[in-house]
Amino acid sequence: MIHPAPLIVLLMLCAAVLRAQPLPLDVRAAPRPLREGHLRMGGSNPRGDQFAVNSFFVTHNGKPFIPVTGEFHFFRYPPQYWEESLRKMKAGGINVVATYLFWNVHEENEGRFTWANERDIRRFVELCRQHDLYAIIRIGPFCHGEIRNGGLPDWLLGRPVVIRSNDPAYLAYVEKWYNQIGKQLQGLYFKDGGNIIGIQIENEYQHSASPWGLTYPGQPHDWTAAEQDLGATHQGVSVATAENPYAQLGNDHMGILKSLAVKAGMVTPLFTATGWGYAAISEYETIPVTAAYAYPFWTEKKDLSPFFLYKNMHAQPDYAPVRYVPQDYPAFAAELGSGIMSVYTRRPIVDQKSMDALINRCIGSGANGIGYYMYHGGTTPKGENAYFADEAYGLPKLSYDFQAPIGEYGQLRAGFHRLKLLHFFTRYFGETLAPMDVVLPTNADTLRAENLHDVRYAARARNGAGFLFVQNFQDDAVVPDKTNIQVSIQTQTGTVNVPASGGFDLKSGENAIFPFQLDLNGVTLQYATAQPMAKGVGPAGPYWVFYVPEGVRPEFWFAQQKGLVVRNASGCAVDQNNERWLVTCPATGASEFKVSNGRSVTHVLVIDKATALQSYTVPINGRDHIVFSGATVLANGNALDCRNTGSADFRFSVYPPTAAPPRAVGGTIVPDTPEVVLRTYRVQMPAVDVPVALRQVSERKWALQLPVAMPAGLSDLWLDIDYVGDTAMGFLDGELVADEFYKGMPWQIGMRRFYPSAGGKDMVFYFRPMPRNAPYLNDLLPESVPVFDKSDNVLSLRGMRWIPEYRCTIQF
Repeated sequence: MIHPAPLIVLLMLCAAVLRAQPLPLDVRAAPRPLREGHLRMGGSNPRGDQFAVNSFFVTHNGKPFIPVTGEFHFFRYPPQYWEESLRKMKAGGINVVATYLFWNVHEENEGRFTWANERDIRRFVELCRQHDLYAIIRIGPFCHGEIRNGGLPDWLLGRPVVIRSNDPAYLAYVEKWYNQIGKQLQGLYFKDGGNIIGIQIENEYQHSASPWGLTYPGQPHDWTAAEQDLGATHQGVSVATAENPYAQLGNDHMGILKSLAVKAGMVTPLFTATGWGYAAISEYETIPVTAAYAYPFWTEKKDLSPFFLYKNMHAQPDYAPVRYVPQDYPAFAAELGSGIMSVYTRRPIVDQKSMDALINRCIGSGANGIGYYMYHGGTTPKGENAYFADEAYGLPKLSYDFQAPIGEYGQLRAGFHRLKLLHFFTRYFGETLAPMDVVLPTNADTLRAENLHDVRYAARARNGAGFLFVQNFQDDAVVPDKTNIQVSIQTQTGTVNVPASGGFDLKSGENAIFPFQLDLNGVTLQYATAQPMAKGVGPAGPYWVFYVPEGVRPEFWFAQQKGLVVRNASGCAVDQNNERWLVTCPATGASEFKVSNGRSVTHVLVIDKATALQSYTVPINGRDHIVFSGATVLANGNALDCRNTGSADFRFSVYPPTAAPPRAVGGTIVPDTPEVVLRTYRVQMPAVDVPVALRQVSERKWALQLPVAMPAGLSDLWLDIDYVGDTAMGFLDGELVADEFYKGMPWQIGMRRFYPSAGGKDMVFYFRPMPRNAPYLNDLLPESVPVFDKSDNVLSLRGMRWIPEYRCTIQF
């Protein structure tokens, strides 16, 4: 009889051996052919700058360029804060801003166009240009965007036209609309020296529609689509069959719309069309873009999406089948659900870790353009005749927060910080990444979202060099930690094991990008178990920055070559033999080492992910620097505008260090604990205390007396409302100014937009209780579902508090 203890040990050893089996990946295939000249797009500006498009990527002045596009609806945000928000977007790594022009917003009443104040598209585009942000304008005529009628004016329903069709009467109305846009944007196109590089024609044509706002309670949705297309019309983004008998008419319609846009003066290097779910495009004249919504509100219930499984998006886009040959176009994911709206009956909760997991998957699957819907939330203003929000769909009257990386009132969420690390990666390494092929493991075709145990991985590679992508997230599921991962990569010059011995761990919800056989300023980095984040040239020479995913032991394996020396390792261990130099760094904090190839020296900074999440790339005295801070850091020439929420002091570090010490305006810099690698400063500002003056009016209504004025030294004053209920509304002077659907998290309102007129007034809040049979309960996290006991409904206001957002400027 075998004693149980030795048997257990034996089984554990066997399990360890099984776990240590390397995961295979073969990157030796010949590079894919690249096609040029077949897409009728591209253009130049008066300075000679050029954009062009081939079958794999966009080029800017002949070099690969990866657009990182953030959707921000200027109309849904106070214009006095547009510039600040654009600076936040740029700080998050966005290089292109996309925005809708909603027809009904600008021509709510037929024949009377409005382009002033929050509708001033020209001023918005000019502000984008001031901050070196390109723009893509989505001109409709149908937009969706959770706007009433999807952007079509109410009065159009009462005209003798067939909407979204080739009906000449309808096209005549569209032409008037396009001509108005053309006048507003005159001189702002790239060809004229402006920053508008793209126009999107229509939206989800012959795929989706919105319900008409002129409807009756209880009536089924009446879709804003031509009657011939109703059979192919879907509620929201979804997979469609290739069975629309009017498909050719749809393609023709897209071509007609593009010709009308060009006739109106809208000539840009790029034209795009939403190509998912067998939607129509204008073949070879528009780039068909794709989408990925992991938390849709238009489905009946939660489900596991396929958007966290690697694939070759260049061969098989998401929401296929599609109405084009995917290999003829770059893979552009332009509507990645970095959030989602709530409707009354469905309130999906977006996990912030889903955002960068999705982008890791998309880039690793071949996407050479990424875009977010939405990147910046907002508030949908009320029109003259009705609410512009899509009431038929059951959306909030005003709130368009979208759980976006930047919220309705400009607040930065965890997803903002997680995404920017990948945006920095595409900014600094996109030129190398874009031409690389997708390489998938042998089980990629059979792996399903329900499989939470197999490691999900892929590579982008070319000529034996590339990036290994790994991610460990799945929406609406808890994925176990993955341990002892080792990937064996077959290259033209031999096998690269990542890592060389043992394995790395990947925590639940996390993702990573590891380089292999990468040229690091003339030195071959065989692999690193740390993610490339940024690079530049500082006063002491070139530098690279890597960060370490949680739970990973960072090591750098450099192939031995003549003149190679690794030295001055602050906190890192260096080991050398005849084959390589191996640098092992701490998994936490910051460390640094130098790599020399005999001609130049490169500084390599290694930081943990917690530090990386606090990073901002900013220009100081003509050089790129990285600032690490828990505060929001916005570049302003050689100065930094800093905002810190909740605390009157914060710390920041600058890498590479600046020669002159920084100075603070609006605060005081005091000495901080010296660190070996990063020079850290502490800023103190005058603290503000705002008392809460709240009184209960009735069982469902409370009144909050607002401060007479915004306290000095603040960027904003947040009202944090902790409640349990169904829906919530906020009123000023009897007018609805804010609303929210309960999702199990505090409701935050930024108050600065209401000042000075709101000073000293009561803001009245009305809460409706949550019914026991509420249809959205399954969407909420378990800890957010209240205990009903014997009551049929629950309403509880747990409290309100003021949270100051402090502001100061750091000068160099």
